[in-house]
Amino acid sequence: MRVLSALLITSLLAIVSFDTFGASSGGKPLVDIEHPWTMATPGGATTAAAFMIVHNNQNVSDRLIGGSTPAARSVEVHEMTIVNNVMEMRELGGGLAVPPVASVALKPGSYHIMLLGLIKPLVAGTSIEMTLNFQHAGPISFVVPVQAMGSDTGNTQGQPPAMDGGMKMQ
Repeated sequence: MRVLSALLITSLLAIVSFDTFGASSGGKPLVDIEHPWTMATPGGATTAAAFMIVHNNQNVSDRLIGGSTPAARSVEVHEMTIVNNVMEMRELGGGLAVPPVASVALKPGSYHIMLLGLIKPLVAGTSIEMTLNFQHAGPISFVVPVQAMGSDTGNTQGQPPAMDGGMKMQ
């Protein structure tokens, strides 16, 4: 009876673990975050953006649906576009789709993580903790280095586009 009870408990734990944490994908985590970074902010700034590459190692699509950081009151997934020479930023209400076994770059001038209600200015040479939430992979926590304003970020993300018009947040 003890053996049967132990086997039943082990089976239940395996099922719960699979549902809660998901299965690994060939030994890799379900989602990888590569080269996260943000820029230092001037005193008084209330917003900042974070950039990175999101790798989905799963055989199914996933969706970046939000996140959190102790550095800001809220975290949103945004998209930046230029419409009639005006830069527009808007929250992606349904999140950002990440195709199966693919990567999505969050970079200046495109998709990015918006930090709203900064608790204090972001200082170059420091870092902030961040957790991003994915529909299937769940929460992923990592550290985001803060780069000096105007510095070369040392990645292939590119620099922010020149702002030839106004900025409008939706």
